[in-house]
Amino acid sequence: MSFPAFDEPSAWAIPSEPQAGDIVTEALKKDKVLKDIAAAQEDLKAMFNRVQAVQKEVEKLTSGNETLQMYIDNLTVQMAKRRGQ
Repeated sequence: MSFPAFDEPSAWAIPSEPQAGDIVTEALKKDKVLKDIAAAQEDLKAMFNRVQAVQKEVEKLTSGNETLQMYIDNLTVQMAKRRGQ
């Protein structure tokens, strides 16, 4: 039984030194990956800041809604008292 991929001498050979073009290509690939990561981090920071701003706005609106609800409740009680007189 023979495995063609393992019968080739290159399959068992020690890898040769990388060529200069390979080093440059790898460096360019790594640079692109690093730039992509940096861009993704900036996008995440922007989204995080937006989420915080929206959360603050929700808290503000919730507080306003609670105040309005108290006002409505007080008016309802006052109207009920007037009708009861």
